[in-house]
Amino acid sequence: MNPIASLRYHWNVNLLGRAILRWQRIRAQRRPPRWDTRYLAPPLKVGARMKELVGRHWLAGRYTKGCRKVAWVTSGAPVELLKALDFYVLYPENHAAICGTARVAVEIASEAESAGYSRDLCSYARTDIGAVLSGKTPVGRLPRPDLLLACTNICQTVLYWYRVLAHHFRVPLVLIDTPFVYTEEAAEHAVRYVRRQLEEAVPLLEKAAGKRLNERRLRQAALLSKRASELWLEILQRCRHRPAPISVFDQFVQMAPIVEMRGEPATVDFYATMLREVDERIAGGMGAVRNERKRVLWDNLPIWYRLRYLAEFLARRGVAVVASTYTNAWGELAPLIDPDEPFESMARTYIYPILNRGTGHKLATMKRMVEEYQLNGAILHSDRSCKPYSIGQMDQRDRLIREVGIPALLLEADHNDSRAFAEEQVATRLTAFVEMLGE
Repeated sequence: MNPIASLRYHWNVNLLGRAILRWQRIRAQRRPPRWDTRYLAPPLKVGARMKELVGRHWLAGRYTKGCRKVAWVTSGAPVELLKALDFYVLYPENHAAICGTARVAVEIASEAESAGYSRDLCSYARTDIGAVLSGKTPVGRLPRPDLLLACTNICQTVLYWYRVLAHHFRVPLVLIDTPFVYTEEAAEHAVRYVRRQLEEAVPLLEKAAGKRLNERRLRQAALLSKRASELWLEILQRCRHRPAPISVFDQFVQMAPIVEMRGEPATVDFYATMLREVDERIAGGMGAVRNERKRVLWDNLPIWYRLRYLAEFLARRGVAVVASTYTNAWGELAPLIDPDEPFESMARTYIYPILNRGTGHKLATMKRMVEEYQLNGAILHSDRSCKPYSIGQMDQRDRLIREVGIPALLLEADHNDSRAFAEEQVATRLTAFVEMLGE
């Protein structure tokens, strides 16, 4: 560790940065809501704390050079190994989502397109590669990785995406290949295959980290991941209450820590605080949508650059989006995490994400949610550049209509590229969908 870099980190992150972010949180808590509170409840008080927490994470990345090793990882990667080795962990997908909400994703993705990358590629990948090539980012500066860790349980795009990053940065790439789960249960040989890869990756991770893996720290990271995931799942399940205390749009915003900060005590503390606030809303009879008349499901990634527009559009019509296959994916695997058997449980946990299973599993998940959350309809976001999540949606829509008896809308857009969003067309289709929900 470089003493000067360590001092710079301590001053800018732990002292000055902490004070500035706390001041920004206090100011944000006093600021009037930015959306129409005639139809939507006031924002969660814990939201300002989330921005402070995530702000500290990205601030630490700016000053981590010379202090900690840096790993860039996919969202479905076994982050507990990296946390136990004290890597600073950066999720390019989360960074791309920040670019989307800040509405700079198109500008940054265009840098990748100018370098020859097709617009048919995942808009997260284009945003990330564009940021790497241009240095443009709304978070100040991205730390250079010492290691890349990619897991194929979300899509095959990450394999080629991370090869591009490995070539650009000239750093090691550790790939964890997860066999696709076609049946209800993964084959035992597939779980053993993933576990063997995790165990064989340890020496490579240790070499990049410059230290040995501590079994106790690995168990602690797994315990923190499990507890945060359990709390997140509890928060989501509170939306079974009528009226729902938070909406899916709230979930999209507040999910950042469970994605990019799993395995950390601050994440557990944050979701414990959020759960208490959600319970206070239920006790006070506060719903996310003030006049909740209809309840619907959201399938696929958010449309990051139009969250508020969609939330207000539906809330004005008494429609609350209360359940999502996407936010549920970050909590439903919590029971598989076993801190006492970290390698075995990581192998099982990271082979079962929703995108590593068949379309029939997602349909079954949606059917279960319709019943458990008492839903009146479903919006399936047909995401132009997330093909693994969008495949099968036409059939899933038709079967929800035919077998469950609810209206289901296929809404075409893109999670991060606003050029694929036609506002008038979206408004027309949503209006027709709301009419199908009835009174």
